[in-house]
Amino acid sequence: MTNPHTKMFLDNLHYRFMGQALVEAEKAAESGEVPVGAVIVHNNRIIARGHNQVELLSDATAHAEMIALSAAFSHLNEKYLPDCTLYVTLEPCPMCAGALVWAKIGRLVFGAQDEKAGACGSILNIASHPVLNHRIEMIQGIMEDECEALLRRFFEELRSRGK
Repeated sequence: MTNPHTKMFLDNLHYRFMGQALVEAEKAAESGEVPVGAVIVHNNRIIARGHNQVELLSDATAHAEMIALSAAFSHLNEKYLPDCTLYVTLEPCPMCAGALVWAKIGRLVFGAQDEKAGACGSILNIASHPVLNHRIEMIQGIMEDECEALLRRFFEELRSRGK
């Protein structure tokens, strides 16, 4: 059984790091990108950040998770991240979930579920598929309301502008 103090400490860390992922998502929104943000944590320190840059880079693979993964690989000079946790505001898509499996990331914490493209439990579950060589520990729903509200606001503004 988990010590209540340990659980409270971990809960506080999850909220703190998801808050930083939300800061990244806001950066994406300010740039006209779908507001998804991510941070990667190692030893309770943020070592990498990313936010969607698909439009800026004209690159369909420039998702927040992919950008954060590249930065984490560089920071640690490693190709695998088993001792790292990715915090992301939206459930990863199939591309990102696959990259997380290949990176052997230790844990994934996400805010909002993606009912249209989520690959970590919503429509697919690549992150813990029993046939793959790595399964990711997942925690979902951290700051879910805040993550959903940011996405909802972005798409409402986009629709109001007729795009």
